[in-house]
Amino acid sequence: MTTDLFSFFAPAVAAADVPDIPAARLVPAALIGIAVIVLLITKFKLHPFLGLTLGSLTVGAIAGVAMSDVVASFTKGFGSTAASVGTLIALGAMFGKLLADSGGADEIVDTIVGRSSARSLPWAMAGVGALIGLPMFFEIGLVLLMPVIFLVARRSGLSVIKVGIPALAGLSAMHGLVPPHPGPLVAIDALKANLGITLAFGVLVALPTIAISGPLFARFAGRWVDVPAPELFGTDEDREARAKRPSFGVTLFAVLTPVVLMMGKALADIFVASEDNPLRKALDFVGTPLVALLIAVIVGMFTLGRGAGMGTKQLSSSLEKSLPPIAGILLIVAAGGGFKQTLVDTGIGGLVADWVQNSGLSVLLLAWIVAVLIRLATGSATVATVTASGILAPLAAGMSTSEVSLLVLAIGAGSVFFSHVNDAGFWLVKEYFGLTVGQTIKSWSLMETVLSVSGLVFVLLLGLVV
Repeated sequence: MTTDLFSFFAPAVAAADVPDIPAARLVPAALIGIAVIVLLITKFKLHPFLGLTLGSLTVGAIAGVAMSDVVASFTKGFGSTAASVGTLIALGAMFGKLLADSGGADEIVDTIVGRSSARSLPWAMAGVGALIGLPMFFEIGLVLLMPVIFLVARRSGLSVIKVGIPALAGLSAMHGLVPPHPGPLVAIDALKANLGITLAFGVLVALPTIAISGPLFARFAGRWVDVPAPELFGTDEDREARAKRPSFGVTLFAVLTPVVLMMGKALADIFVASEDNPLRKALDFVGTPLVALLIAVIVGMFTLGRGAGMGTKQLSSSLEKSLPPIAGILLIVAAGGGFKQTLVDTGIGGLVADWVQNSGLSVLLLAWIVAVLIRLATGSATVATVTASGILAPLAAGMSTSEVSLLVLAIGAGSVFFSHVNDAGFWLVKEYFGLTVGQTIKSWSLMETVLSVSGLVFVLLLGLVV
């Protein structure tokens, strides 16, 4: 899915053009480069975009590559990633904003929760979190769901942990495992994975993972941390005051539009042998991620926007306001692509690939471990995903389509392992739920760990049958 548009403007640095650098120099270059990224992000609180950029230059300098070639490699990776992944993130943000501003997200929440008994509420909240998390970034979904979590906890008399953890599990699983979230998209781009197959496998892995880390884990977490829901902060009144919303059916149709289109492309590629078949050509076009998300935004403007009575100016304002908050994410993702290209062009990626192939270790397990280590060090799931994808990209060349998709999911599962004090999500959950640091670790952090390990287990099990 990588776009070569920027290769016309920036000279490509092929691995074959790089001098034969000994492993004794490449390994320290990679380790020090990653250490620089981790140190700059964690110790000096530097923005990950700058950390990844400086880390790329460090790798090239220590490896002994001409700095002009290092800059060319980074530029190539940055540009191709921004072109291929950045557009998808922007369209996903637009759709998510439409879903929130129209009241469609509220309609999904109210419909599902309103039809649930007290016993089934945690499962319903897990479903709400997953459905809201499908098109939305984690932080946006978290802020959107907080008033709902508090209201449900107060009305049901359940602990906010028993209600909130399942919803957060749904959000987090979708963030780490299912495109069009930034992390999975970057991994798909770096590893050249099939998006439709990865999406299908991601959903298959996410559903049982959410069940274990959400409603089932919440039973134990609710005993360890029993806190009442904080006072509502006005948002619920705003929700109830909204005069008009799109219906549940219309909202669900809009949310699932890009998923169905991308899945249609994947099924056509598998079951329709002839590439000249008109149906396959049509599904290949509308199921291309860029086209699928573009169609979803257009559909959302009419179904969600018009369904909520939004005028032309309101629609325009909603779409416009969706882009500034993701500027930082776009830069991080693109810089991650630049770092990946630097690793590839210096030959470090190939060295890691050779070592793994001769080590006897499971590639999926190794991918998970690499992502876990970077996640623990930086606190960022996205940085963990883009860095691990860059390190492991050469391994994907000799793998089947299904195996590459599983590699993406193994990295995604590792990227959400044990959120702690260096993760912004940790502090969001702590402050919103009114928890102490210890309570947050015993609930949110452990939930993320259970989610990560469960995800790996189901990826490994899926690898046995595909």
